[in-house]
Amino acid sequence: MTDASEPRITLHPHARRVQVVIDGTVLADTTRAIELRERGYPPRQYIPRDDVRMDLLTPSETKTHCPFKGDASYYSFGEHKDVAWIYEWPMEGVVPIAKRVAFYGEKADQKVW
Repeated sequence: MTDASEPRITLHPHARRVQVVIDGTVLADTTRAIELRERGYPPRQYIPRDDVRMDLLTPSETKTHCPFKGDASYYSFGEHKDVAWIYEWPMEGVVPIAKRVAFYGEKADQKVW
């Protein structure tokens, strides 16, 4: 059970290695991720764009708005739709995730060690 007095979103930079793979293709590999923890959601690793194979991702038409983080743009990998997203201009309080890429754990194999 979570304490309602805790912040809804917390950011946790770390130096652990994060690797993201879909269909045997490594799409991201970094030791510079920021883990975003949001109440009610699984932790997400936000990876610097320089550590992501952006050449393998294609922009999607999907856009979403989060009242706590801002507007997100999505990316697909081959026939895998909307596997990743980016907040180009996130809201105050989560600015460190700007221009970083997060992947759905449900759509990609993510290892953190």
